[in-house]
Amino acid sequence: MSNFKTIGVIGKPDDPNANHSLLAILTYLRQRGCRVIVEQSAARQLDGNGYDIADVVSIGEQADLAIVIGGDGSMLGAARVLARFNVAVVGVNRGNLGFLTDLDPEDFEPQLDNIFAGKFKTEQRFLLETEVYRHGKMNSHNSSVNEAVLHPGKVARMIEFEVYIDNNFVFSQRSDGLIIATPTGSTAYSLSGGGPILTPNLDALVMVPMFPHTLSCRPIVVDANSTVCLKVSENNTETLQISCDGHVTLSVLPGDEIRIRKSQDKLSLIHPENYNYFKVLRNKLGWGSKLY
Repeated sequence: MSNFKTIGVIGKPDDPNANHSLLAILTYLRQRGCRVIVEQSAARQLDGNGYDIADVVSIGEQADLAIVIGGDGSMLGAARVLARFNVAVVGVNRGNLGFLTDLDPEDFEPQLDNIFAGKFKTEQRFLLETEVYRHGKMNSHNSSVNEAVLHPGKVARMIEFEVYIDNNFVFSQRSDGLIIATPTGSTAYSLSGGGPILTPNLDALVMVPMFPHTLSCRPIVVDANSTVCLKVSENNTETLQISCDGHVTLSVLPGDEIRIRKSQDKLSLIHPENYNYFKVLRNKLGWGSKLY
């Protein structure tokens, strides 16, 4: 049996399908006798029902298990906060691809029954910590589950920067930007940019140039324990940005330095017992099945 007694539920507000799943899961959890904490924005979709209501930080502090209803975007937003706490996280897929949300919204009950019975897999996914330094002092920072992306503040603007790994100069580049992705993020923006898929157990990062002004620049995979440093050229005339999971944007000025490294926080993902990463890839990416 699992030790999941206090359950946090995080929804996808204003999505009718997600709200349908939210109500069904709350009914299920009440029948199990769990203490339930509903994330405050999701709770607005409910009529008074006696559930505890809290923000995501409070859910992280109190819950043994967090159930996120939505797509990968919903999971990413919650995961950046929940990774700071020792809380297990499972997703109910009410999005599109759903690489991080495993549970079937139409058949979640037997899957959750197994999870409460202790029949599940746990997987640790590392995050990235991104820091922007200006005149030698940290100006801003944030974390990401998928990727950190340096890009221009305006569309179709070439930018100049240098890349260092562990203080070793790697290359200078004129391009639309650079994607630095975790194995989790290798099936997201990085994949769209032509980067390789990294299996989640790899302790590695992938750097993917975005439309480089040279034919010789290619994606590169590096040790995840490295520190990636991007030095933004003073020659850039516009304000740049670094985006964390496409949710949080940090402002970058010409001459700033960006340091990206593995975060100390880890996301504890819960999967059904029959979870197989390669099956997920086949299903989500439309790969061929066995010949015989």
